Amino acid sequence: MKNSVGQRHDEGGQWYRSYGNEMWEFDEDGLMQKRYASINDVPIEENERKLK
Repeated sequence: MKNSVGQRHDEGGQWYRSYGNEMWEFDEDGLMQKRYASINDVPIEENERKLK
């Protein structure tokens, strides 16, 4: 399981911070076979960005 945090903005310029948990399964060749994710987006102001 992997915890993740990311940031993005929409076409209107609203920024979001995304928090989530992901679980990945890989096949014998190392290719991703399954990905389960639960991600929540939180609206933030541009000056609240932590990742720039």
